[in-house]
Amino acid sequence: MNIDELVAIDVHTHAEVARDGHGSLSPELFGASETYFKSQTHRQPTIDEMAAYYRERKMAAVVFTVDAEHATGHRRIANEEVAADCAEHPDVLIPFASVDPWKGRAGVREARRLVEEYGVRGFKFHPSIQDFAPNDRMAYPLYEVIEELGAIALFHTGQTGIGAGVPGGGGIRLKHSNPMLVDDVAVDFPHLKIILAHPSFPWQDEALAVATHKPTVHIDLSGWSPKYFPPQLVRYANTLLKDKVLFGSDYPVITPDRWLADFDRLDIKPEVRSKILKDNAARLLGLTPKEKQP
Repeated sequence: MNIDELVAIDVHTHAEVARDGHGSLSPELFGASETYFKSQTHRQPTIDEMAAYYRERKMAAVVFTVDAEHATGHRRIANEEVAADCAEHPDVLIPFASVDPWKGRAGVREARRLVEEYGVRGFKFHPSIQDFAPNDRMAYPLYEVIEELGAIALFHTGQTGIGAGVPGGGGIRLKHSNPMLVDDVAVDFPHLKIILAHPSFPWQDEALAVATHKPTVHIDLSGWSPKYFPPQLVRYANTLLKDKVLFGSDYPVITPDRWLADFDRLDIKPEVRSKILKDNAARLLGLTPKEKQP
């Protein structure tokens, strides 16, 4: 991956369909998400198609699925498949994985194997869909191995479109995605690299407080058009958190084209804009400019 030639690094994209056509969500939850985002039925690209899409735009993308088999009963897309497909496109794709914390020791072993054998660089958690509180000690052995291996833990925070409008929200509890619960994780695992995903409605101030207070906590800006960002998020991104805020789209639900067009209209300092779009992510992911590689 030639970092110098990239214009941006999108740290939040979803593998929504497996090679065999199996979806990452049940049809009920997927339909609710599309209604929430007020979109027509968006196409679910393969990982090969995602690579072509980002390569055309001179961008790199972090790719992951969500393992919520315990809470939903829906079979996940295999992490090995996602990682192997990303490995076919190392110039533009960066594999993350997702391991359901309810899988206990088996999940810990899987996480280690995914990093050591498949080159996975991080893990996506969606506490609301996975039905666990991030500070539940049940998940701590999983965080321990992620921290040990130098990988990243990316947590969904705030409201989710998944299950929105479905009776009972499809069983999804929003309370689990309060970023203050991740504050405990940052205390108990002080060297764990953490990303709080999305503007964290209705807990935006909590997310800003955690990211400002805990050195290893970052915020990605995915899942919202920038024109809807809360003013305090823009203010902190421009100042106190200028080195800890990351570009993310939530592709394919929101395209980077749409996100970047709206981001161009935000009052972001020129020197901060490049940090958000690429530099902060490159540093967090351990990506090195070509001329500095050994």
